[in-house]
Amino acid sequence: MRRYLLMLLMITVHVVLSASLSAAEPLWTGFVQSPWFEEQYQYLQPVPEVRAMIIAPRPEKIKPEHLNRVVLFTTPNGSSIEQTLGCAQKAGRDWHYAIQHIAAQHRQWQSLNERENLILVCLEAKGLSWPAWRSRHADHPRLIRDVIAAILKQIPLKDPRLTLACHSGGGSFLWGFLNGSDTIPSEVDRFVFLDANYSFSAADGHGKKFSDWLQGDKRRSLIVLAYDDRNVLFRGKKVVSPTGGTFRATQRMRDEFEKEVAFQESGAGDFKTATALEGRLRLVVHQNPENQILHTQVVGEMNGYLYGVTVNTPEAQEKLPGPPRSYTRWIQPEPFTMSEQEASP
Repeated sequence: MRRYLLMLLMITVHVVLSASLSAAEPLWTGFVQSPWFEEQYQYLQPVPEVRAMIIAPRPEKIKPEHLNRVVLFTTPNGSSIEQTLGCAQKAGRDWHYAIQHIAAQHRQWQSLNERENLILVCLEAKGLSWPAWRSRHADHPRLIRDVIAAILKQIPLKDPRLTLACHSGGGSFLWGFLNGSDTIPSEVDRFVFLDANYSFSAADGHGKKFSDWLQGDKRRSLIVLAYDDRNVLFRGKKVVSPTGGTFRATQRMRDEFEKEVAFQESGAGDFKTATALEGRLRLVVHQNPENQILHTQVVGEMNGYLYGVTVNTPEAQEKLPGPPRSYTRWIQPEPFTMSEQEASP
């Protein structure tokens, strides 16, 4: 009897495994399987001095009837792709791996989003500084378009919508993209600046480009998350200049947009929010009453990426950013690493 039950169990396991294997589809060309989640990923170098990583669901998880969305997230100053995507903390591991967790936040959004096939792309500039990369390349508006075109060529999905998101100096990539033409391409339907809007400039036409783009389609959103950094001290000195920082940049944005639209204000906890165009233009500012450095906290500890990509969508949880982290189950135990095969051009 025991032998019969054992044989029955083995047959059942074989049937289940066979069904699972037959349901799996081949990975996309050049992609490898994640060891932790039902994901595939690929490293690539779309242009010189730019490194990228694409993370996508396994092919059998892609629903042909769903909208396709590619999120381009540019790394902050001082962080690599792997650190920006994040992993679990452990003794001796660099602290940068545990402050943003963009991959884990993206996975949580993916678990909630039954409307879209979500692809995450993380972009890193040589030297871990997008402002420095732009200063080295006078033709950066063209290069940025080339980066995006090369990435989309590697993603075999039709007509994806684009979300451009960033943290810190990663905003420089988005401003370079904006400077590349008089209008914002129609496939872009969301911008997310996570304490990254330092370089907003009305003189460069940023306000007009955003206004025209926002008013051209009610499915478009511009989300800005910042904090009051005017009086924050580090080693006894202010961290921003008398005219710098994202608090002042956000006010410049508001001043420019108010030439065309009216804002509504609301407050909850430490946040003040100004919205226009039915909430599609949203400036969210932490008032920072204790004058802390919240530059990374607004992204990781406060679930800032999740807020930025989900607000104004069915997945929005109708609450402002804030702790605790809601995505801990999606944090991978070890960092992504680039194998020798993946590193080769």
